Amino acid sequence: MPQGTVKPRDQAADLHTYLEQSSEAMHKGDFAAAEQSLRRALGVDPHSIAALNNLGIVLSREGKPAQAIPFYQEALKIRPEDPATRRNLAIACFKAERYRSAWGLLQPLAVAFPTDFQILELSGLSLFALDRYAEAAPYLERANQADPTDLETLDMLGKAYLRMKDYKSLTNVFARIMKLNPNSASAHIMMAMAYDQMSDSPNAIKEYQAAEAADPNFAGVHSGLGYLYWTQGEAELAEKEMRAELQRYPTDPIANCTLGRILLNNSQLGEAEAHFRAALKVNPRYKEALFGLGKIALAQNHPAAAVDPLRKAIQIDPGYAEAHFVLGTALRRTGHSDEGIQEQKKSLEIQNKERNHPTQNTERHESQQ
Repeated sequence: MPQGTVKPRDQAADLHTYLEQSSEAMHKGDFAAAEQSLRRALGVDPHSIAALNNLGIVLSREGKPAQAIPFYQEALKIRPEDPATRRNLAIACFKAERYRSAWGLLQPLAVAFPTDFQILELSGLSLFALDRYAEAAPYLERANQADPTDLETLDMLGKAYLRMKDYKSLTNVFARIMKLNPNSASAHIMMAMAYDQMSDSPNAIKEYQAAEAADPNFAGVHSGLGYLYWTQGEAELAEKEMRAELQRYPTDPIANCTLGRILLNNSQLGEAEAHFRAALKVNPRYKEALFGLGKIALAQNHPAAAVDPLRKAIQIDPGYAEAHFVLGTALRRTGHSDEGIQEQKKSLEIQNKERNHPTQNTERHESQQ
């Protein structure tokens, strides 16, 4: 044998040593050392299923799931039907927000392991992330059957029913959560949003108040309650709640935009503009914030500056009647009378259509989810 050549027995010993070293490092939480040992193991044997899988696990735990995916895929080339590798790959795809790929891997696993909590939960969460709420709910229900005490599963199940507008099922989930945690602010907020969607503002306010009592620092509790006060014409109460939300979560787009609208109505234009811009920094497609900037520009006698944000608001929602009307005003003030008149005609047409075929505005609920 030529000098320097590693004997097969030596290779096996080296592989075993590197795998042991990586296992010890993983046990200690030293993922950098584990990664180094596993890469050395693959240098000895690129086809080691154990090294490929463990390196994927280490990379995923290091917060690099996208980098883990190729190692799991390589392991599946060697052993295509290995359920542990398929599970690991599905988890990595989910963590990397590749939900379609995750679901493709999870679907057969859910058939093979019909009572496995992790597989069922990830199946439901992947479908939820793909906006397939009606398909997500049965998987989340089965996950809840596998582990009835997991509150996060119940929370996502409730949100799926909320998106489906299945309020009867949502109420049932709410009751299950209350048995486990009577002080769940998240559950009270879900019910508040359901009542709001059903145009039952008094009960929606009660649920937001219950959420606030359970956890005054819970994200969205003050902005949700404040928005309801705003829709009820209680501007002072709404402002108080929005400022409470922003004190805890300064970038919250709903609180910033709604507070901007309150301040705009009070002719506090400078502060209102700052809050609209803060909302748009988080969500550039927040049509109400764009509309607010347009109204401020008009109020400051800068009609040309109003045109761009108003056009953007209309691009996002062509049926935004108020934006069409205010854009028409801005165009007329900048000398584009014909176009301005057309925009205001569009506004009237949209309003007439809405009067004949009223629909519920769900914009706020979508923003909060």
